[in-house]
Amino acid sequence: MIQFRSSLLRYLLFAAVALVAFVAGVMMRTQPAEAPQLTGADALLATRLLDLHDQPQRLDQWRGKVLVVNFWATWCAPCREEIPIFVAMQDQYRDKGLQFVGIAIDQVDKTREFATSFKINYPTLMGGFDTVELSQQVGNSKRGLPFTVVLDRHGKIASTELGGITREKLEALINPLL
Repeated sequence: MIQFRSSLLRYLLFAAVALVAFVAGVMMRTQPAEAPQLTGADALLATRLLDLHDQPQRLDQWRGKVLVVNFWATWCAPCREEIPIFVAMQDQYRDKGLQFVGIAIDQVDKTREFATSFKINYPTLMGGFDTVELSQQVGNSKRGLPFTVVLDRHGKIASTELGGITREKLEALINPLL
């Protein structure tokens, strides 16, 4: 009797696995083809993140501008040094079509406090671990902070910079694009 139950259980297990495989195969044939996964600048521009007011924002809303996207965190010393430069340059070059966007890899409450303290005058979006992977897709092979991406008016990556960036270097990168 024990041998009969064991054989029956093996048979039922085999049948269940076969049924699952069959259903999965049928579903794969009837599912529409997946859209190709976006990479690089296209993935960055298609990204939708919450801003500091909990409103979703897509980066492609700034297409047509020279876009400087900066991945940063409140605890990052070089980030703290370059953000005042970004604030000043946003004021200076806004009318020429320059748009900064910060993507904070941090806690919302700390980022809000930081943005107020540093008088950030450009959109600040909240990112997470998946956003670090996004930065890697656009050139941040070391996954470090700060990481800055400059996109031209056509949404193509013009430059990337890992680590703090000086005003002089950033102006040299953006002036030909404005």
